Amino acid sequence: MKKREKGKNFLIQAHETLRAKPTVATVYIVLRFLVLVVLVAQFFNRNFENVFLCVLTLGLFLLPTMLEKRLEIDLPNALEIIILLFIFAAEILGEIRSYYTTFPYWDTMLHTLNGFLCAAIGFSLVDLCNRHKRVSLSLTPVYMAIVAFCFSMTVGVLWEFFECAMDQLFLLDMQKDTVVHSIASVMLDPTGTQIPVAIHGITDVIVVTEEEQIALGLGGYLDIGILDTMKDLWVNFIGAVVFSIVGYFYVKNRGKGRFARSLIPQVLDESSSQGKE
Repeated sequence: MKKREKGKNFLIQAHETLRAKPTVATVYIVLRFLVLVVLVAQFFNRNFENVFLCVLTLGLFLLPTMLEKRLEIDLPNALEIIILLFIFAAEILGEIRSYYTTFPYWDTMLHTLNGFLCAAIGFSLVDLCNRHKRVSLSLTPVYMAIVAFCFSMTVGVLWEFFECAMDQLFLLDMQKDTVVHSIASVMLDPTGTQIPVAIHGITDVIVVTEEEQIALGLGGYLDIGILDTMKDLWVNFIGAVVFSIVGYFYVKNRGKGRFARSLIPQVLDESSSQGKE
């Protein structure tokens, strides 16, 4: 009973928080409606895995509000809207609508944005600690930027670990393959002296199984996710660097950067936190 009451209270507080932000509330309602439409369509098509993704997306939409309540912070409207759009773009458009395969750079765009957002979150956590009365922590702008960058890259690496685990355990191919035309490997060295043997101009690969031989017809050699992983980490790196620089100048010139202020959460003082409860 207590858990149900807490859940109801949380939902009530979440709706009250959204009402205080009309722009965010509008985006939230529109995206939630679209997800519900997709959910119903996937249910009638008996794509129950996609139904689960829709339910997961609806739950993730509450994540910004949960962070605000748990950490007693105020998320800027721009950051909250970006988070909601990112979730929708990744789960509904990317997975269910197959934008990952339809648009070659969709995954790259999301990983770049992920690096940017994670750097913003990491920077915000340190910034909140710097400015919180109960926490005795004081870091210079340079160290805050470094922490934000490291936080973003760590999240990116952990996500790649997750993708690799899903590919190995469930053959989901989350680390998308890449067709290449040249390879070099010490496994091809007949002398066993660790000298890489290069092969150029590869036009096709034949896979031999116990039952048959299959010509893949890909026009090259199939790289199994390595280049995709490195590309994801590279664009994550770019996003992290960009926000770390923005965050550095934000702290350096406290309160003078509109762009950074629209992406960095603010600590709620006691009066404002009581007013929102």
